[in-house]
Amino acid sequence: MASTYLTETTLGTATDATKFTYSAWVKRSDIPAGGSGDYALLMGSRPTHQDSSGGVWLWQNGEFAFYDYPSANAGALTTRTSAKLFDLNAWYHLVVAGDASQSGTDKLKFYINGELQTAFDEDNRSSFATLAHSIHDTNYPVQIGGRDYAVHYYFNGYMSHVHFIDGTAYPASTFGSTDATTGEWRINTNPSVTYGNNGFFILKDGNSVTDQSGEGNNFTVGGGTLTKSEDNPSNVFATWNPLNPTNPDFANGNNTLTRSSNSWKPAWTTIGASSGKYYCEIDWDSGSNFTVGFSTADVASSNPTLEDLVGNPSNGGYITVLYENGVIYNNGSSAGAYGSGSTYVTGDIMMLAMDLDNNKFYFGKNGTWFNSADPANNTGGYAINASYTNSTWCFAAVVYGTGSWHGNFGNGYFGSTQIASAGTNASNIGIFEYDVPNGFTALSTKGLNE
Repeated sequence: MASTYLTETTLGTATDATKFTYSAWVKRSDIPAGGSGDYALLMGSRPTHQDSSGGVWLWQNGEFAFYDYPSANAGALTTRTSAKLFDLNAWYHLVVAGDASQSGTDKLKFYINGELQTAFDEDNRSSFATLAHSIHDTNYPVQIGGRDYAVHYYFNGYMSHVHFIDGTAYPASTFGSTDATTGEWRINTNPSVTYGNNGFFILKDGNSVTDQSGEGNNFTVGGGTLTKSEDNPSNVFATWNPLNPTNPDFANGNNTLTRSSNSWKPAWTTIGASSGKYYCEIDWDSGSNFTVGFSTADVASSNPTLEDLVGNPSNGGYITVLYENGVIYNNGSSAGAYGSGSTYVTGDIMMLAMDLDNNKFYFGKNGTWFNSADPANNTGGYAINASYTNSTWCFAAVVYGTGSWHGNFGNGYFGSTQIASAGTNASNIGIFEYDVPNGFTALSTKGLNE
């Protein structure tokens, strides 16, 4: 949602502004460096206080927060969890439930992934009385994902299954449950709730802003572009990892690499694997000197220098990359041309596949595998170094100069542009431009368990 927000302007009289529930699944795409613009408005409404906005937030240091000005002169009442939401590869289930009829700190309850929060960096729970100035101010629209009065406070990431209940305080167990086998907190996609006059349910299984609650409180896109994602609370897809310290810049939910200066910058995926078969596509949109390939996870997490990437990794990891001139490099040493036609240029869509069961890598472009390879039949691939066949491997890339490079790890988009036509994919996990080789799948949490 980087600069995207949703708005609703027709909410009327509340069923009960002293009781509410907010529930949503969110996946962050960045960790701000700090500063007044690094707050993210998940849901709220501009109150009568001219320079502040009430509602539900991700706070400056990663806390889950509820913020309210009960009146223009009363000052802010902020409650912030001590828990910090810094995992960029995880979906968080966030619930805050208010009931002013309760006593003390029971007036506001915060849940993260089903767990009731008991530690707070700032605590004004006992002062909660009404939503009249934080969400139910009918003079101003309800906004999701940003657009505060002054600074915008955009949320950068993904949202799914956003519920607001007017008039009832529900626990997190209404919207999710713990998997008895894995212990994982799982989504309840169809909770049984009474939404109330101003309640709504949007972003259910896609990017629809039409209210699914039956109350008719539909939203519109107030700015930016709202893009559908296959990444969801039940299946987390790989993206480029912005936590690697020598990375380039990121956009489009960390699926796009961008550069604005002439320097080399490497990137790796958030998910790696040590077994199985995985496929991805990378669109070389613009720029120069682009390299694609595979890296062991220990290299990706070691604060590598450029010399580590194209030379001998000091930590003993391993890298195999294909340069745009069609030459394979292993740890910086040339292994020669990969095969006939294995060069690529701006505008090409690169195809990468890693077969960690048969210990082979595959490269291709625009629907054709280099070296006459056939990943589905285990022919023509490039052998993984025997010393690293049990390692955890990630997809990798190196970019240089001003330009952009779009990864499609299964979301079906290159940047904000939807693929032209979906290829076949027997696993039914992810959407790609070209045919996914039989036996291969997207690098995602479900794909890891294929």
